[in-house]
Amino acid sequence: MKKLPEILSNKLALRLQNNALRQLPKATNLIDFASNDYLGFSNSQSIFEETHQYLVANNQIQNGATGSRLLSGNHSVYQEAERLITQFHQSPAALIFNSGYDANVGFFSAVPQKGDLILFDELCHASIRDGIQLSNAKAYKFQHNDLEDLERLLIRYPDTTIYIVTESVFSMDGDTPNLEELVQLSEKYNSYIVVDEAHALGVFGEKGEGLVQSLQLHDIVFARIMTFGKGLGCHGATILGSEDLKSYLVNFARSFIYTTGLSPHSVATIVTAYKHLEKANDNQQQLKNNIAHFNQEKNRLSLKPLFVRSKSAIQSAIIPGNERVKSIAQQLQVKGFDVKPILSPTVPEGQERLRFCLHSFNSEKDISEVLQLLSTFVFGHG
Repeated sequence: MKKLPEILSNKLALRLQNNALRQLPKATNLIDFASNDYLGFSNSQSIFEETHQYLVANNQIQNGATGSRLLSGNHSVYQEAERLITQFHQSPAALIFNSGYDANVGFFSAVPQKGDLILFDELCHASIRDGIQLSNAKAYKFQHNDLEDLERLLIRYPDTTIYIVTESVFSMDGDTPNLEELVQLSEKYNSYIVVDEAHALGVFGEKGEGLVQSLQLHDIVFARIMTFGKGLGCHGATILGSEDLKSYLVNFARSFIYTTGLSPHSVATIVTAYKHLEKANDNQQQLKNNIAHFNQEKNRLSLKPLFVRSKSAIQSAIIPGNERVKSIAQQLQVKGFDVKPILSPTVPEGQERLRFCLHSFNSEKDISEVLQLLSTFVFGHG
């Protein structure tokens, strides 16, 4: 096998030197504080079995989509899924993409045009940034959740089509923007709001419909991106918006057009998961209880100053330095808890952190114990 070019080998060596080399982890039986499976749907036997029954009942006995959705891959399960999604999210239209990454890259590379402006929160996900890089529009970031900084930029560009981009739950901090004020600002400057709700689906709202809808802002927001690999425990994503937006994406979003569709099984799992979301109040209530318990324990153990303020299922403790945060994560793993370190360059240097992902299936005992251990490892006392 031909060797890697030297420039690539050097980049890998530098990552290793900085204690920042990414490696695929092995599956473990540790107590889960790392996955995005907030409601435990990925391990739901009933979702697994009902999906199979749905496919048999609807005569969808095929393993793959067979082609792109514009050719042979637009099987009937897609129509059922998109109909269900529009109803659940009170949206005129929904278009399913193969992943959240594909949805963001497809949207941001295709929708904002040359001469338009994209203003995005500085902590927006890599998939949003990658889509923006492929766009012909100009783009500027505004300081995290800072609406004054955003308005400063909005004032500078009158008579411009402007897209304001944020997330309802930020993946590294777990915090949320003030969406009501953000919407008022966008109305004042006649701009278009786009919200990535990847980490809000299943977590916020009466039925887990997301933060935008729970605040009754869904008719004002231009587009919502929902992903299914987290709270829904399966795979894929959807962009919610108008019928015209859906038609535009079908015609111009390259990550939608030039790829094989999801298999009937993948889309049927989305259908079944949404049906469970409609009735999974116990899971959602248990998750909310666990988030409240985690925050109480943080206070009791004087850990609050370490953590970014969050009311979501993502709780991040800032522990600067790749070596130190990796060491504490390893100590927690030895004690049986799967807590992952987030290293630079994924987050800025000095902002390295332990990210605790909470789930409906975590016990209060496990939450108390993992935070007690964190206190011991960080402060050196029990």
